[in-house]
Amino acid sequence: MDDLFSENFIIHKDYITDFENKFFELISNKTELGDYNLIELKKSESIIESKESHDVHVGIAAAITAYSRVHMTQFKNNPDFNLYYSDTDSIFIDKPLHDHMVDSKVLGKMKLEYILDKAIFLSPKVYYLETEDGKVIYKAKGLKHEVELTKDNFKNLLFKGATLEKFQTKWFKNLSEGHINILEQIYTLKLTENKRKLIYKNNKFIGTTPYKIDKNKTINNSVLD
Repeated sequence: MDDLFSENFIIHKDYITDFENKFFELISNKTELGDYNLIELKKSESIIESKESHDVHVGIAAAITAYSRVHMTQFKNNPDFNLYYSDTDSIFIDKPLHDHMVDSKVLGKMKLEYILDKAIFLSPKVYYLETEDGKVIYKAKGLKHEVELTKDNFKNLLFKGATLEKFQTKWFKNLSEGHINILEQIYTLKLTENKRKLIYKNNKFIGTTPYKIDKNKTINNSVLD
């Protein structure tokens, strides 16, 4: 909902120093193009004059999000199939949807993306998939996709207390000091109970159940702050 968009300028190399000195705090990216430089600035109306206006309405955005959640309840609370995982606009279930729910050309209806042979769902936006044609798809929110994860990595994380650490290189920009730090970062994968209570059988994760809050503001014997 930020109404301050970036703005791009092409500056000759003879004038780049003066430009950088003037807009140093706003420069977010710089690309050399021969004798010129392509500069991307974070727009600040106090520094860069602009006649642009954008229709941004927080209420409309909030309503869209709320109605989307209502729309997804028809898939989350449907006795016709078992739901294994869902996200903002997707579901993983154990049988085809009814025809009236599926149409790739109609807004609000679903379309079939994959038919899976195997799937492991660990937490929101953390999962491993094997399609019927042998394609492997996995996601781990916050971890670069260049960092390889295997099926065994995901299977091992199903056990209570298991963790997996991966190293990844991340760039951190420091505009105030005018430099970029390239640092090795440790990313730890593990099951969490941030949104739902985890269910284990013989110390192996098999599902989740929603938290229930009683009149004393207690969730599964843990008192809310």
